[in-house]
Amino acid sequence: MSSTAENKMGWQFPKAFWVANAVEVLERAAWYGVFVVITLYLTRVLGYSDIESATTSGVFVAGLYFLPTFSGAIADKMGYRNALLLAFGLLTIGYASMYVLPTLFESAGLVQYGVDGAGSELKDKIGKIIVFNGLDTGWHKWLFVPVMLTIMVGGSFIKSVITGTVARETTEANRARGYSIFYAMVNVGAFSGKTIVKPLRDQMGNEGLIVLNLFAAAMTLLAFVLVFMFYKSAEHDGEGKTLSEIGHALVAVLTRGRLIVLTLIITGFWMVQHQLYASMPKYVLRMAGEGSAVSWFANVNPAVVVIFVAWVTQMLRKKSALHSMTIGMFIMPLSAFCMAAGNMFSGEVLGLHPIAFMMLVGIGLQGLAECFISPRFLEYFSLQAPKGEEGLYLGFSHLHSFISALVGFFISGLMLDRWCPNPSTLTVAEQTQRLESLAGNGPMPDVYLHAHYLWFVFVGIALASAIALIIYGQVIKKIDD
Repeated sequence: MSSTAENKMGWQFPKAFWVANAVEVLERAAWYGVFVVITLYLTRVLGYSDIESATTSGVFVAGLYFLPTFSGAIADKMGYRNALLLAFGLLTIGYASMYVLPTLFESAGLVQYGVDGAGSELKDKIGKIIVFNGLDTGWHKWLFVPVMLTIMVGGSFIKSVITGTVARETTEANRARGYSIFYAMVNVGAFSGKTIVKPLRDQMGNEGLIVLNLFAAAMTLLAFVLVFMFYKSAEHDGEGKTLSEIGHALVAVLTRGRLIVLTLIITGFWMVQHQLYASMPKYVLRMAGEGSAVSWFANVNPAVVVIFVAWVTQMLRKKSALHSMTIGMFIMPLSAFCMAAGNMFSGEVLGLHPIAFMMLVGIGLQGLAECFISPRFLEYFSLQAPKGEEGLYLGFSHLHSFISALVGFFISGLMLDRWCPNPSTLTVAEQTQRLESLAGNGPMPDVYLHAHYLWFVFVGIALASAIALIIYGQVIKKIDD
């Protein structure tokens, strides 16, 4: 067969493959549109404190990293089409509920409207902040928890079934191209979801955080319809692992000492990486103003990864996985330091508030660090698995993200509450001073003087993890020798 014919066949995929990739774009757009501002939604719309919103979000993210391996086993038994219909049904209900909850609370008289710095002339720029009457005692806000669980379970099926479909619907000849298309679709969805947040908030203030969920529900409902009408995956009888087998694999991973130690070390990297969603939106909006495009800032990370990951991998192809990961780990403290640096000088940089500019620099460095770490970690993790069980072991390769989400988001809540508090908790005089400062008239209130200390905490975590990885590499080398 000619190379031209092979190339043509290499781009031919079954209908199920294209449907899976189309709904992946829709699901990622829905997820990232909501998730990039989830802590803002919980605090500004549902009245959560910084610690409550961070902890709840951390559990949310942790579940999405831990459940897919188990959901995948269930999907193998019930069939991919049924699993996708269940997943998108749950997601649509969940996102729609995130819109309905505050709407119901408002009609029941459980919310009040105000602006950040009551009576300020900047009201039109800032928009309404919706909070519960009786912020500390209202139990209604916890109705979000079952909504969160619904989205978490639905999302866990998506992660396993879409990647499983790509594997099933490709051949050895076109699998690499199939996965390249899949990862491109993931990034297209993520970029589009994050991009829509800013114009919504520009037009509607913080009410846009509520309306955004209608967009997400519409995306997942459209995905449900596409799956119902067009998705038909090939049957693969006998494939998949049982829940019992997956449970045994988890136990096996947890008893492999070097894997667990490495996972805990890499957790330091992901704790800092998760601050892109845990700390960054609140920190930037509180310190640089409501006009900051925090959702667009978050797009810098995947953009850097897409541009540089292939080049970095090729450049270090002859170096060990630990060597590459160590380079990335030492970039992370620099990233967190840049995020802190914006609060240590004044004056615009390239037309941006210094906090916004240095945040962009820090996020870019995060993306670069990820290029060194993520691909090689998966490589190293797979090599620690017994022969023939690499796939099952890789199902738990994201344990670091599970742990880092729980711990990193919680730390974020504590640090925000301590050094960069919610403006609504300040005195009227402090709120007014803050708004005047954002308008260019004087310094911020003293309560924000050390807001950047939040990032110094993550500088310490990242640096400790980098040093620990060097020690780990030396110990492993001696053991292997």
